[in-house]
Amino acid sequence: MNIRPLFDRVLVKRVEEPSKTASGLFLPESAKEKPVRGEVLATGNGRVSDNGDITALTVKVGDHVIFGKYSGTEIKLDGEERLILREDDILGVVEA
Repeated sequence: MNIRPLFDRVLVKRVEEPSKTASGLFLPESAKEKPVRGEVLATGNGRVSDNGDITALTVKVGDHVIFGKYSGTEIKLDGEERLILREDDILGVVEA
């Protein structure tokens, strides 16, 4: 199934955090939190201003982003969890 976000929304795939700490300890599933990093899979056309102009988004497909823990709406696409959130909910882009 394909989905195209509208306006200033983006579709994000969460990136799993490592299950092992820096000291070598493995974390049980119950101790893990949902990842706050993800990869942008699709973007909308942009934000519509009050006068009708469209402002392009600053994130693009393929960007790795950091977002708030409780941001966005979780959906299932083809059996996989995805997240739709507004560009305002994105805190930053991870530069490699």
